[in-house]
Amino acid sequence: MDFRYRIFNSDGSEVEQCGNGARCFARFVLDKRLTTKRQIRVETKSGVIELDIRNDGQISVNMGAPRLVPADIPFQAPAQADSYTLDVDGRQVQLAAVSMGNPHAVLRVDDINSAPVHELGPKIEHHPRFPARVNVGFLQVLDRQRAQLRVWERGAGETQACGTGACAAAVAAISQGWMDSPLLIDLPGGRLSIEWAGPGQPVMMTGPAVRVYEGQVRL
Repeated sequence: MDFRYRIFNSDGSEVEQCGNGARCFARFVLDKRLTTKRQIRVETKSGVIELDIRNDGQISVNMGAPRLVPADIPFQAPAQADSYTLDVDGRQVQLAAVSMGNPHAVLRVDDINSAPVHELGPKIEHHPRFPARVNVGFLQVLDRQRAQLRVWERGAGETQACGTGACAAAVAAISQGWMDSPLLIDLPGGRLSIEWAGPGQPVMMTGPAVRVYEGQVRL
């Protein structure tokens, strides 16, 4: 094991996993010369992940195998399925439920720009069938290899990008036959490449990590 770190949302809640955070962590330890390795193993609250700092500046993360059994997500359902129906204030919503170390719900939409992110996002996040709350992804499939995604994150609201959300969306899309691996997912903050060979196999996420600024906080 090379490093261990903990992840906190902007509201102070601790989370199990963060895909974007993993790539940023790799960039941080490289820039600060805390390691000379290009492949590092990192322990998070949900387990160990492997980070590969590539020569082209991209960072690949082995996010591990997705958890699809409802109790492991956690999600209340009588049996595992690729898609579930959720009653949201009397509205029947179709979604996939996936854990990438943290819980995700994935909804397919026709138009990413008009997706009801701020309407349904918080309602699904706090739905009683997700006892640990949930991140909510809204996915527009463009073709077999490309999609667009917006994510309402648990404890943070809509964000510019969500690495675990992109992984969960890819798992949902491949499981339901909408897309093929490898695939590209465009989020408001940038593009991620996702690979997944199927159940029991790890999800590989590749994308950039750029240092924006440095600062100091007096505590």
